[in-house]
Amino acid sequence: MRAVVQRVSQAQVRVEDRTVGAIATGLLVLLGVQQGDSEEDARWLTDKILNLRIFEDSEGLMNRSLLEVNGSLLVVSQFTLLGDCRKGRRPSWHEAAPPDQAQSLYETFLALCREQVPTESGVFQAMMQVDLVNEGPVTLLLDSHKTF
Repeated sequence: MRAVVQRVSQAQVRVEDRTVGAIATGLLVLLGVQQGDSEEDARWLTDKILNLRIFEDSEGLMNRSLLEVNGSLLVVSQFTLLGDCRKGRRPSWHEAAPPDQAQSLYETFLALCREQVPTESGVFQAMMQVDLVNEGPVTLLLDSHKTF
């Protein structure tokens, strides 16, 4: 699984001009599911995201996690994170999981997150508009296949 994680003071996702998910302080997660991903990838990514120390403490240092600041998550599915642009001018999507597998793991990831923090989401496979205020800015790339 691949994720772009952004620290936000607010974020929302709309489908057909209707807000389907919105948060205040927390993290916006753009999530792509790759062929070969499993529930283990979802569990690893959930633990990593919820415990990343990227929120400021009283001294202005990034020492606090989403759990510690009682923040929320907004998760948006985004298969384009698996686009391979190394060859030619049109991205290849061969690494992206098929929609049925991707949706199942996307929903697994959401369920794991919802067990621990308030979690909002977009609509799988819908055309969405995402608005956010990135704080910092803080933006991180995570990939469950690159855990070393």
